[in-house]
Amino acid sequence: MEREIDGFISYLHNVKKVSINTELSYRRDLNKLRAFMEERGVVSVSSLNSDNLSEYIAYLHDNNFSAATVSRNIACIKSFSHYLNKEGLISSDISTGLKAPKVEKKVPEILTTKEVVKLLEQPNGNTPKDIRDKAMLELLYATGIRVSELIGLKLSDLNLQMGLLACKDSNKERVIPFGHEAKKALTAYLGPVRDSMLETGTEDVLFVNCSGQPMSRQGFWKLIKFYAKKAGIDADITPHTLRHSFAAHLVENGADLHAVQEMLGHSDISTTLIYANMGHSKLRDEYQKAHPRG
Repeated sequence: MEREIDGFISYLHNVKKVSINTELSYRRDLNKLRAFMEERGVVSVSSLNSDNLSEYIAYLHDNNFSAATVSRNIACIKSFSHYLNKEGLISSDISTGLKAPKVEKKVPEILTTKEVVKLLEQPNGNTPKDIRDKAMLELLYATGIRVSELIGLKLSDLNLQMGLLACKDSNKERVIPFGHEAKKALTAYLGPVRDSMLETGTEDVLFVNCSGQPMSRQGFWKLIKFYAKKAGIDADITPHTLRHSFAAHLVENGADLHAVQEMLGHSDISTTLIYANMGHSKLRDEYQKAHPRG
């Protein structure tokens, strides 16, 4: 089964052009499926069937995996089964009977505008690290990009004069505007400050760590935790919290949902609608607090 999994991942990479994170996630889930099947004597894809796939899903449920994890595994198995059938490795799609559990969409954690301001004010020193951190935080909140997109930015993706950022997601590209504060922070960082941090071979990397190498997800995660604590923010925030806050604040202030969808890179408007629903929830809370018959 290992060979077929490798072929499927190559198909995702070369044909579907999925992100590296999606490839890693699918490989991880399929390797767990393979280990489960091998323990039960199922060592080839020709021995897979709807019954042992259902048994695997039941195993996930019985071991208290979350509904979101079970749903992700089912989506992965369905995609794998469709690929195997298309390639003639199995005679029919054996995953058609698998049903994903209902997953409740959690309301994302967001910061208030005051908390965002406090967070962005924390890197206020004159060291290269302070100036870089300020630029990263300002750009993240100004554009709502994912942390993986932030750390993958190239200098050539930035049009500082026009206040535009070209963000590449898999085989797609979107252009996102950013405002005065982000532009000011980036201007302070670009030039001598950034040049002093670079190592050979990283000339086109926009943000580097203190060793001159590209910033890692873990490095930025620690950075944002540090500044949140310094700002006295009690919420357990992550880099994604600023992305959620960016979207929620835009919608709250009347931005068009389709424009927000485009900036976030959501393929489906229903994903973006959660921010509008958050606004409705806030309105209901305010109504119940303030209306005499609420």
